[in-house]
Formats: sequence, structure tokens, C-alpha cells
Amino acid sequence: MKQMGVICGVDEAGKGSVLGPMVVAAVGCRATGDLAPLPIRDSKVLRPKQREALYEVILRDFAISIVTIDAAGIDDARSRMSMNECVAELHAEALTGLRPESAYLDACDVNAERYGRAVAARLVFPCDIVAEHRADARYKIVGAASVVAKVTRDRAIRDLAEQYGEIGSGYPSDPTTIEFLKGYIRDYGNPPPCARRSWKTVANLYQTTIRDFL
Repeated sequence: MKQMGVICGVDEAGKGSVLGPMVVAAVGCRATGDLAPLPIRDSKVLRPKQREALYEVILRDFAISIVTIDAAGIDDARSRMSMNECVAELHAEALTGLRPESAYLDACDVNAERYGRAVAARLVFPCDIVAEHRADARYKIVGAASVVAKVTRDRAIRDLAEQYGEIGSGYPSDPTTIEFLKGYIRDYGNPPPCARRSWKTVANLYQTTIRDFL
């Protein structure tokens, strides 16, 4: 059954990454004032130690639903739908874990209202959806979800680094990430399993690296 009075915030981390998973987190509370004592902001402007400390408090004191999709899962989803549709499905899945009465979402579509409708259409329970750009900076409940998603993904990236060595942040703008991909493709002839092969970055690096190697 739906939890009466629950308010949720939802955000994701790793949407644009070329390596590793994307993580969607939903955080629920009874009233937005419950988060007032916490110095929560958009996770990207917090230092790693601040995020980790807040993560532990949020995990202890609030309801949380986390959905993770790995690189292969993203590639499979993108063969059937757009990335925005994929994120909408995952946002809906995270919300379903808490079944709130209302939810605030960080919209990933250029049309925030359209994105809100896309998520609502994937729910099997009534929920008032508010989707806005930069919601993680405007609403503490979304900022809390941003912190949970970011910390969860950062930990996954650290696990991958233990397996593969230095891989950087996983984003295409990170030179360390690009060098890792080039080196792996050069050494093994294929992108690593943690890479999103449907990304143009991977396809372009594969073509360039293989051509140079040959």
C-alpha cells in the first residue's frame, strides 16, 4: 500500500558517464522540514567527505530506494528507447520502492513538464509529480536524493578502479578515462565490460585505436 503523507525526491548520477553504472535514488520523508537541519545541497557542489557524511545520515533517518543499471543494461535499454525514456523508467522504479503521495524530480528532458508526465505514466499508483530543471539545487529532498545517488555511484567507480586500475571519473570529458579506454582497447581489442558501447565516445575510440594499431 501507498505510504500516506510520504514526499519523495528523485535524482540520478552517472547519466552521461561512458564508464560504469547510472544510479537513481529516491529519498522519502513525512515533511520537507524534516531535512531542514541538514546542510544538503546539490551533491556536485559538496566535497566528497561532506557527501559521505550526509549519505550516512540520510540512510539512517530517511526512507531510501536505489536503482542501479550497469553499462550493459544501459546499452540494452538504448537499443529499445531513448536515454530520457530509460531515465524516466528508472525514476518510476525508484519511486515505486517508496510509493509516495508526491514527488519532486530533477528533470532530464529539456521539457520538464513532459518529463514529469513520462514518469507519472509509468507509475501504477497515484502520485503528484513536480519535475523541474535544477531541482537538486531548489529542493532539499531532491538534493538528498542527489547525495545518495552520487555516493552510491562513486563507490561503484572505486570498485571498478580496484578491478581495472586508474579509470578516472568515468566521464568522456576526463582525460584519464579516455586514456584508460584507449589502452584497454589497444590491449584487448574491445572496450571493457564496464564501458557503455552504445556511446559514440566508445565507438569513435574503438575505430581510431584499432585503425592506429593495425
